[in-house]
Amino acid sequence: MSLNVYTDGCCKGNPGRGGFGIVIRYINQDKEISKGFKLTTNSRMELMAVVEAFKNINEKDYSEIKLFTDSKYVALSINNGWLNKWKSNGWRTSTRKPVKNRDLFEEFYDQIHKFKKVDFVWVKGHADNKYNNRCDEIANYAANGSILEDDKNYKNDG
Repeated sequence: MSLNVYTDGCCKGNPGRGGFGIVIRYINQDKEISKGFKLTTNSRMELMAVVEAFKNINEKDYSEIKLFTDSKYVALSINNGWLNKWKSNGWRTSTRKPVKNRDLFEEFYDQIHKFKKVDFVWVKGHADNKYNNRCDEIANYAANGSILEDDKNYKNDG
């Protein structure tokens, strides 16, 4: 079966408080997931949203996923083949620099390969996509909330 998934991440300052939002569109209902963090980056939240979405989908029930994201960083990492190249290069870019957010990209790689087919669709953020807008709302709500977790693998290099 096929499933549509929407993800978004946000950050209040970059780095700063952050959050992610996910909407998984099942046949009879939508499932929303969000979480807030004390200190992180926007890129980490965009990636974490995708990783957490995949963790919440049973690959035995849904082998084909269409994932919608407003993050070009996330969409291009798949659609341009960067993720596979980075893995084959020992998590280094084409210029031999370490891949930023490696921990999340490694998890991303593992999660995506549980499914038969995953298509990534880039959508314009803050536009006419109802579900992307909902992800943005719940990501911001989580980032502004009183229950914030530590992004344990975030390293503030600044």
